[in-house]
Amino acid sequence: MLPFTVTLRPGRSLHDQIVFAVTKAIVTGQLQAGDRFPAVRVVSQELRINPNTAQKAVTTLVERGLLEVQPGVGTTVAAWRPVSSVGRRSALSDSIERLVIDAKRLGLSLTELLDTIRREWK
Repeated sequence: MLPFTVTLRPGRSLHDQIVFAVTKAIVTGQLQAGDRFPAVRVVSQELRINPNTAQKAVTTLVERGLLEVQPGVGTTVAAWRPVSSVGRRSALSDSIERLVIDAKRLGLSLTELLDTIRREWK
């Protein structure tokens, strides 16, 4: 059993869905710094996806500093490292742009979008 929950949805990149699910598990405390992360083979088998897709997702999470590979130990959840305010804004810019585009496509007003964000923040 995987230490995070992902509901695979058609029409969305499997890679992006896995990265989001793991990121959410880390941010919400479901996964803690130092926790062992399952091997790529286990992730691919549990989610019934191609091992290359699972490897790509793990590589992305390592590159983003959320996971780290420790020789002799395996892949673990990385310790939280504060990022500068410029780094935080830069890291979120693509996600925010997608969110704004999706909100406009759905016809949400800025107020409705902000209300939704506030509810999710809690």
